[in-house]
This record gives sequence, structure tokens and C-alpha cells, in this order.
Amino acid sequence: MAKKKSVLAQRVNELEDAVTRLFTGTPPAPKAKKKKRKAKKAAKAAVKKGAKKAKKAAKKAVKKAKRRAR
Repeated sequence: MAKKKSVLAQRVNELEDAVTRLFTGTPPAPKAKKKKRKAKKAAKAAVKKGAKKAKKAAKKAVKKAKRRAR
């Protein structure tokens, strides 16, 4: 995994790029999209919740079957 740059280093790089663009007249580079982590977490939580509900329902069914067997 690439080492994360400090905020100060990022700002320095941005300033250098800005100054270079001023003198060369090149348009700014498109910004990199931020990673979406919340959606992934939400999806994981939904899957976990679904599995939990299914487990609970299965337990309930087993209990009912045991009662009927008596």
C-alpha cells in the first residue's frame, strides 16, 4: 500500500502544480474521486442483519417443530 502523504505535503504539491499551471497555461488536472467507504459498510451491515434475522427465524421454526412433536 502506498504511504499516505501528510496534509502539508499535499498542500505543497498543490501549490507547486498551481504555480506551474500559471506559467505554462495548462488547465488544471481533474481531481481524483474520493473512495466511498460508507456504502460498503452499510451493505455489509445489511447483509449481517439479514443473516441475523434468518438465523432467528430458523431458531423459531425449530422451537415450533419441537413443541409440535410433544
